[in-house]
Amino acid sequence: MSGPILLVIRVAITIALYAFLALALYTLWMDIRRQSRLMSSKQVPSLTLTRKAEADTRSYRFSTPEVTIGRDPACDFCLEDRTISVKHARLTFHHGHWWAEDLHSTNGTFINQESLSKPLVVTAGDQLRCGQVELLISIGDSVETGV
Repeated sequence: MSGPILLVIRVAITIALYAFLALALYTLWMDIRRQSRLMSSKQVPSLTLTRKAEADTRSYRFSTPEVTIGRDPACDFCLEDRTISVKHARLTFHHGHWWAEDLHSTNGTFINQESLSKPLVVTAGDQLRCGQVELLISIGDSVETGV
């Protein structure tokens, strides 16, 4: 073969290689963009805990995927009550649901008057009792009235 023909073949192979690399990078970039859009659309529905006390009723809204309840000031929902453990319970959002879990508290955690021995899915309108403190759970923009 002559020199000019080999040069044309080399240039054609180089252009094809760079086109393949550009296409691969473009495909990766589009996939990353699509994944980031999917992840940003999966937002945690807000969780509202309403404490019904004799004197007043207070609501606390959380938009994080995990809420810890206890007497410890480091907890997300700090309750000053002697029947509450330092780290009493945890509410977490995963698999599309809010879950309640007892953190080995002394006086127990109850969902709708049933003892919580393992993590359990909670829904809007459920009553959560930590020690002697009763809380009403609302999820998202739902407004539930307590019993």
